[in-house]
Amino acid sequence: MALFTFKGGIHPDDGKSLAKDKAIVEVKPKGQLVFPLSQHIGAPAIPAVEVGQRVLKGQKIAEAGGFVSAPIYASVSGTVKGIEPRLNPTGARVTSIVIENDEEYEEVEYASTKPLDEMTEAEILEAIGEAGVVGMGGAGFPTKVKLSPKEPDKIDYIIANCAECEPYITADYRRMLENTEELVGGMRVVLKLFKNAKGLFGVEDNKPDCIEKLKELTKDEPRMEVVTLKTKYPQGGERQLIFAATGRAINSSMLPADAGCVVDNVETMINIYQAVVNGRPSMERVVTVSGDAVCEPGNFKAPFGMNQAELVEAAGGWKEDPEKVISGGPMMGFAMFSVDVPVTKTSSSILGFTRDEVAKHAPSACINCGRCVEVCPSRLIPSRLADYAEHHAEETFTAQNGMECMECGSCSFVCPAKRPLKQAIGSMRKIALANRKKK
Repeated sequence: MALFTFKGGIHPDDGKSLAKDKAIVEVKPKGQLVFPLSQHIGAPAIPAVEVGQRVLKGQKIAEAGGFVSAPIYASVSGTVKGIEPRLNPTGARVTSIVIENDEEYEEVEYASTKPLDEMTEAEILEAIGEAGVVGMGGAGFPTKVKLSPKEPDKIDYIIANCAECEPYITADYRRMLENTEELVGGMRVVLKLFKNAKGLFGVEDNKPDCIEKLKELTKDEPRMEVVTLKTKYPQGGERQLIFAATGRAINSSMLPADAGCVVDNVETMINIYQAVVNGRPSMERVVTVSGDAVCEPGNFKAPFGMNQAELVEAAGGWKEDPEKVISGGPMMGFAMFSVDVPVTKTSSSILGFTRDEVAKHAPSACINCGRCVEVCPSRLIPSRLADYAEHHAEETFTAQNGMECMECGSCSFVCPAKRPLKQAIGSMRKIALANRKKK
């Protein structure tokens, strides 16, 4: 049987064997926890506590700052020590709530929830929004907003992004194995919002155990189907996943809803289930700590606000000082200069490597081999777009569809000249987007 896939893409060494067989371990934080008020796309959250106030685990400490925003909850009990700028994983200083952990983990009493069958669509959306659930596989778009399209009756597919195509990351894989019921339960919740939709679990074929388990749990669910995807990067990209699973294409000016689709990743689906069925806010996530510089790679359930250095300690610390530390995957993640930063809603992994392979190669002139064109999932000519970007030719760049680039890095990966194609194109895209906003 042919596997569902898309044109282009690459097959990097996935490195998943380091952590894929390590069960999720729950870790307890120590000392201070830092909660940035900007952990999502949209307006920052607004503090709902004061310095010196004692808070409990599960207590709301920041309100949503607008329609496109999300509240934040304390993941431990303790005392608010400050509301001040602190570094976040990207290296920016963001206003944050600092809580001194009292290590008692005293928790609020959560309100009882209605059975799902008795809840209205408005009540489900309110529960998801109030719980602070955001997209936990990418940019952190508030989930309540994503699940509130203008025409819900035109949504045909709810796609659970179970591909996890980035090398080294295995957090979603462990979630699919260990929390399958909650993942399917999250899909059941979302399907209640879209009566004409079918639920698809898009899983790459390098995860046969997950496929088997999901098929077993959904065999009596007529509105759910497990779609086996070809293992290829970036199969988990939103556009590629939608095309592979449904045959529908979208571009940079469209939302998935424009193609009748809604896409949420595994961690988000589980948080939706926890919010609606159990009445628990979004307070923690599973983070992969891996790479050849890590003593004991693994998957850890970490509360938001926890210092990432403590997660590295939970993985046995560094074998040797890493040359490169990455937040997220090695293809689309970003380098960190320090792990002395908090776990946020979008922190999927911490990867430490003994050698910075990219920095060891100096770029040379393009040899016009066409490899970047062959692998580009957006069907672009990355070498030319990078030339336009380097010459600041914004008008030509946009005319040649440069804004369609998804910055997956496939072009840079295969380039024999070691040109930083993704970085050049990505910089020009940011400039073009900023200039659009000025108009």
